[in-house]
Amino acid sequence: MPRIAMTTFAVLKQPYPHLSNDDFNALEPLVFGASETSPGFIARATAIDVVDTKWTNFGRDYGAWGFFDAPAFYTGGRTDDTDTRASTLSLWTDLASVKAYAYGGLHRQALRDRRRWFAQIPHKLYAAWWVGDTEIPTWTEACRRLEHLDTHGPSAHAFDFRQPFDPEGRPVSPSSAPEVTHV
Repeated sequence: MPRIAMTTFAVLKQPYPHLSNDDFNALEPLVFGASETSPGFIARATAIDVVDTKWTNFGRDYGAWGFFDAPAFYTGGRTDDTDTRASTLSLWTDLASVKAYAYGGLHRQALRDRRRWFAQIPHKLYAAWWVGDTEIPTWTEACRRLEHLDTHGPSAHAFDFRQPFDPEGRPVSPSSAPEVTHV
């Protein structure tokens, strides 16, 4: 049965260790924990290697998810002291589940505060796409999908909640998409 791959990407106003990010840094593991207990959640990319960095993901190995990557439009730093990107990669059973998580609970509260932490960028901040039931998306694939959505708009290759597609690649009206029943 097809599943939804989801990637998010944002740019912090200041690098991770900056004092202005303290509340964001404290909230991040709680938001990740909330995703992992949400209905429809399957898995998220988690580093498997131990590296001598605290904040940056650059250079980290995520096993089947591949080595960490960032979209071509990210021009920020890549070290603990300069990294400003915040990104995720996850798998969900369906689009309604990831949407319910994104716009509900703790993540919804974090979205309300996003302007405090994140710079406004002229790029897409998330992308979704369907994958096979045994497929694990990689960070590099996620970046290419996000870049494709950013450049070409929604398609079966990469889409958003406003213009979703079904597993067969057909456009689905957001109003006719399955209702979220487990918020």
